[in-house]
Amino acid sequence: MHRRLIYIILFVFAVYFTFFSGKKGEENIPEYIPDIVVDSIFTNINSIYNEQKATELNKRFKRLNKNGVFNGTILYAEKGEIVYQGAFGYADFRKKEKLTIESAFQLASVSKMFTAMAIMILQEEGELEYDDTITKFIPELPYYGVTIRNLLTHRSGLSRYMSLADKYWDVNKPISNEEVIQLFAKYKPSPYFKPDNGFHYCNTNYALLASVVERITGESFDIFVKERIFEPAGMDHSFAYTNNNDSVINSVVPVGVSGYRSSRRRLVKVGDYYLNGVMGDKGVYSTVEDMYKFSEALENETLVSSANLQQAFTPGSPKSWRRKDNYGFGWRIKTKADSTAYHFGWWKGFRTFYIKDMENDRVIISLTNTHNGFSSQVLWGIIEDKNRPQAIENIYASLKNSSDPN
Repeated sequence: MHRRLIYIILFVFAVYFTFFSGKKGEENIPEYIPDIVVDSIFTNINSIYNEQKATELNKRFKRLNKNGVFNGTILYAEKGEIVYQGAFGYADFRKKEKLTIESAFQLASVSKMFTAMAIMILQEEGELEYDDTITKFIPELPYYGVTIRNLLTHRSGLSRYMSLADKYWDVNKPISNEEVIQLFAKYKPSPYFKPDNGFHYCNTNYALLASVVERITGESFDIFVKERIFEPAGMDHSFAYTNNNDSVINSVVPVGVSGYRSSRRRLVKVGDYYLNGVMGDKGVYSTVEDMYKFSEALENETLVSSANLQQAFTPGSPKSWRRKDNYGFGWRIKTKADSTAYHFGWWKGFRTFYIKDMENDRVIISLTNTHNGFSSQVLWGIIEDKNRPQAIENIYASLKNSSDPN
């Protein structure tokens, strides 16, 4: 740290002496360093570093694509500036149609952050309270004491709707959120535990939250998130997909890019699926640029106040040595650094990643449309940026040497 400070001072002095002093002699050594000069130098250093990082990221994801473990889009931003974004591979492998930055991917479980935001908007408008019970809005559910907060933080104890639907529903027919509620009301599957007595990540929680939105507003969940989240945030290429208005399952999902799975050493499109009729736990399609706009909307209080938003990033379960990370409202919380929130998704040929480091103001988003791919550790390594101190020091040294008249 001391050596870096020396480099900064030497470089600032060299710049100041060269450009702001027309005389020679000891009396012309500046008594202070003008803020405008310091700001200019730090801007220059950050600009150089970002250019280097963008070049390195482009090489890395090009290599991952060549090795067959990355087919998708990537965006990395820092301090309100997009440092790098790129698209690699195909939207359609058979037709060789290439992906672009504007390609819309199924977000899978990353969709949950939008469901949580919909609930937070309604709470801020006085339409609900986080400690209201689910039966206040969906009285036919035979589960008492389960609160909105329990659903948001996966502490409801409710069982998986997917298992229930697989057992009692015709999988050749799309199922809707309301029909999921009917199955719970009819068959009454036992909860895993009493409300708030444990943590169990379960898609049922967020499917029911989407139903709460519909019961309160009287409009479809996909319309609500379009009008109240996507449009205010400027997310022009984002939407929630549901096939629950169809009588039969589509051969392929008719929106966005297709998801792919491996079959006999080749990739094949994943068809539409009867559970795609359920919204809230999945189903949102978006682009990396739109997802970054969502991050900016959070920072700018476009959707809800910062005080309300803070609850989304607050761990919802007690600390436990067995619990690696925690869960807030639609976000996983990294317990070793409570200022870092993230969510990953995996559904029918799509794998999605979203990491938001609030302490350092960094965001990385990756959307892919193949069932298998690279490890999330690649993204963690990028956003943690452990090589940054040495890289910055090298830039300091380079600038200092270039300003040295000898």
